[in-house]
Amino acid sequence: MLRDDVTFTDGEKFDAAAVKANFDRIVDPETASAQAASMLGADFYKGTEVVDDYTVTVTFTQPYAPFLQAASTPQLGFYSPAVLEKSADKLKAGGPDITVGTGPFEMTEYTPDQEIVYTRNDDYAWGPHEETAPAFETLRVEIQPEAAVRTGVVTSGEADLASNIPPNLAKDLGEGITVDSIEYPGLPYSLYLNEKYGVFADEKVRQAFARGIDIDAAVAEIYFGQFPRAWSILGSTTPGYDASLEGSWPFDQNAANALLDEAGWTARDTDGIRMKDGKRLSVRWIAWTPVPDDRAALANAIQSDLKGIGFEVEREVLEPGAYNEQYEPKTFDLTDWGFSGVDPDLLRSHLHTEGFQNASQVSDPEIDALLEQAVATSDQDQRNELYTQLQQWNATYTAIVPLYSPSAITAVGERIEGLQYDLYGRPLFYDVTVG
Repeated sequence: MLRDDVTFTDGEKFDAAAVKANFDRIVDPETASAQAASMLGADFYKGTEVVDDYTVTVTFTQPYAPFLQAASTPQLGFYSPAVLEKSADKLKAGGPDITVGTGPFEMTEYTPDQEIVYTRNDDYAWGPHEETAPAFETLRVEIQPEAAVRTGVVTSGEADLASNIPPNLAKDLGEGITVDSIEYPGLPYSLYLNEKYGVFADEKVRQAFARGIDIDAAVAEIYFGQFPRAWSILGSTTPGYDASLEGSWPFDQNAANALLDEAGWTARDTDGIRMKDGKRLSVRWIAWTPVPDDRAALANAIQSDLKGIGFEVEREVLEPGAYNEQYEPKTFDLTDWGFSGVDPDLLRSHLHTEGFQNASQVSDPEIDALLEQAVATSDQDQRNELYTQLQQWNATYTAIVPLYSPSAITAVGERIEGLQYDLYGRPLFYDVTVG
């Protein structure tokens, strides 16, 4: 059942037909909305039926617990039906009269790669405070790729806030600037070990790899205490996070060396790299370009630590096309990424046998069953228990090596009051007042 008093900024009604039009577009094969379609349930999604003007029925082939949370995200955000009918091919580019929603601000100007201007939606009367539009009229967003420029305009007072502040700059912003750091929910930045290709087929080798990296030291040095070291395949702000794993697998070169000895990698060549049956303990890490400087520094630290226990880690930074040529057939030993999201069902795409992001090539009927049970369970306590089992499993099995949880860092000037954030650390301006 929908409210009957909500309109898009172009005057169109937000009604049952609008919901159906948006969901139909997301699952349309011609749209190819891979992430949005996945969040809508993918194969679980059966369809949307208009019952009456303000009632819709969304049907799934089985219970799908993440749906309501997913429907609240920008990925499943609703566009005006008029836009879908006339300008659907322009949605990716966006702009005034195209990016048309129901929120407290309307996009009124857009200069690609330079500036976006939002103007208060004076008709907005369905927010948290009912019948109250934002307190200020214009929100001007300047696109500044250089982090030093973003921090500079805030400290000088030219801008009221700046987002995506790197950790090395967050500590030196000076008096009068508030630094807000919001840890992303979802999957931490991690290394995915391909268990079906090369040396990582051996669990002991995977375990040794994880224990041979001084994650605490590297993360603290590179991220200046702004990003927490990760202990689990779920970030600590994600529902279902298992805090009992914290501190459970610290850096331990002695343990790592013992595991490699047990796995038969006992000889070493003249470079100090371990050998077994005439082969070097060498792994190939593929990364997607461009690689930020901080992650390049982290990779260097990881390579250095692992060489200390006899691993050779060869890292290849590839253009997207070349990366996909390696990723699709899984002809690599490890790769890396993080993935933000509020629902722990993210693990299904990363650990299920059929998961489209299953870089580790995990294929275990018991893990598949846990993931399928969790996505179909609406009781949160029961879901948490299932996700705890999955996290505990990885802590031993070591398909994924969590490194750190990124945070959204925002610098806020003195004039701003009432700024809030969503769960991803994105600023929410509805309650903001400007002094």
